[in-house]
Amino acid sequence: MCREALEYRFATICVNPTWIALAASIAARPRRRHLRRRRVPAGGDDPRREAHETRRAIFDGATEVDMVINVGALKSGDLRLVERDIEAVTIPCRDSNVTSKVIIEAALLTDDEKVAACTLAKAAGADFVKTSTGFAKGAPRLATSP
Repeated sequence: MCREALEYRFATICVNPTWIALAASIAARPRRRHLRRRRVPAGGDDPRREAHETRRAIFDGATEVDMVINVGALKSGDLRLVERDIEAVTIPCRDSNVTSKVIIEAALLTDDEKVAACTLAKAAGADFVKTSTGFAKGAPRLATSP
């Protein structure tokens, strides 16, 4: 995949954390970009583990980090846990000048939960919010007013 990305001049490749160091060594060039993917589709790691894995991915060469919010915590109303989970990724990213992306898995959420997830991602300093990993059933939908 790395060789193909170089051949076709892809801006980004997505690799699991295990492969970041290898991908960085193969694709070593000034404008390389590697993306660490989080466990999908529902997040759920302990924030301490998220922080450790994020720092490790950055050390291994990641320049972008995706994470999936803890959908279960959001649905149960534990917004503080969701916030800590997001911060566990965004803080090390910000400290290392690495782009952070928060995937909210919109197809699994109510409109109010989508608003809460986006608000928490913004408060935690995420660079981007993404709607979906593509693993959840159903596509994200645009909410419409009655």
